[in-house]
Amino acid sequence: MGKDTAAAMDLAAWVRPGDLVLWGQAAAAPLALVETLVAQRHRVGGRFRVFLGIPPANGGIAAEHTDCIDLISYCGSGTNRLLAAAGRLDILPCHYSQFPDVFSSGPLAADVLLLQVSPTDEHGRYSLGMAHEYLVPLLDTARVVIAEVNRQAPWTCGERILTDDDFDAIVHTDRPLPEIAHPVPGQVERAIAAHVSALIEDGATLQAGLGAIPEAVLEELADRRDLGVHSGAIGDGVINLMASGVVTNARKTRDPGVTVAGLALGGRTTREFIHRNSAVQFRSTRYTHDAGVLASIDRFVAINSAIEVDLTGQVNAEQAAGRYVGAVGGAIDFLRGAARSRGGLPIVALPSTAGAQSRIVACLSGPVSTSRADAGLIVTEHGVADLRGQPVSERIRRMIAIADPRFRESLERREVSI
Repeated sequence: MGKDTAAAMDLAAWVRPGDLVLWGQAAAAPLALVETLVAQRHRVGGRFRVFLGIPPANGGIAAEHTDCIDLISYCGSGTNRLLAAAGRLDILPCHYSQFPDVFSSGPLAADVLLLQVSPTDEHGRYSLGMAHEYLVPLLDTARVVIAEVNRQAPWTCGERILTDDDFDAIVHTDRPLPEIAHPVPGQVERAIAAHVSALIEDGATLQAGLGAIPEAVLEELADRRDLGVHSGAIGDGVINLMASGVVTNARKTRDPGVTVAGLALGGRTTREFIHRNSAVQFRSTRYTHDAGVLASIDRFVAINSAIEVDLTGQVNAEQAAGRYVGAVGGAIDFLRGAARSRGGLPIVALPSTAGAQSRIVACLSGPVSTSRADAGLIVTEHGVADLRGQPVSERIRRMIAIADPRFRESLERREVSI
């Protein structure tokens, strides 16, 4: 076949009105197929739906494409934030662990699955490249599976290896993988990271969410030994710790010796490291986010961010100033897993302020993404509030202690509903 055969494909012959089309997120997005679908959207003959994950920075769906496409997403990342603000994006407020079942059956069952895969190995097998996560179950349930074989996609190890029989159609491309923007930690994020890293012992197994704070935490761990990783996503921060010998996975009580992840979000450093590297194993969301699996990992440390936390431990990780900018995501899956783990730490970390506003609040301004019953350790640049096993009165005292000093007096005067 030619170097790039995606543009010549008649995707409208595969997509029907009313279908839900789904593809891998971030660097796993098959951009050539997405571009072809967008270009041919009017030829489908009626409105159809698309589920978006984390969008790549250099391509994807824009507001003008909603003239015949209905957009759904779980997150307000990147360009999704603009789509949500324009009223063009419907939000699925769902725990990440539920995605495989949600997209396999019911009203949001995926009809058409578009994949970016790596070229075949010496045995004629394709790999899923940058992501397994919720894509794996859909290989067996979607009506149509179309693969974009990208010559530049890494061949990665995981639970599912593919052959030609897994696809209804194949196109070939040779283009750089999509990139996503990575926030750079500042002084506040590094102060928070110092508090978090002080809690992490040698031999712990980490899950790190997305954003500047988790990245800063990983940078703080260069002096630890035999850390492990079991996470929904990994990027350059984890890869750097593996390359330096900090992450060895040697003491993991489950999957010893290997880093487990559902998605790779890093750049060239990550792609080169994971290529044909059996020390990194990609798994389905049904494994990476499974409560029993997580609970079986001793000293499992879950590190996730938030937009705001109230004085009793309720977390809003979705909305800021009325705009959808975050996600429910996998935070509750990992926080509950860490809470059940022997020696585990369920951590939510955030700056104490956003501009002139406190992010430690008496009443949330958005939805409750994580209930106070699941509250663990809340960390700001001012310290750590361990809410585990604490009644409301003590939670309030501890949360005020980690708020910005400018707001502590006003928080003490605020009436808090028990």
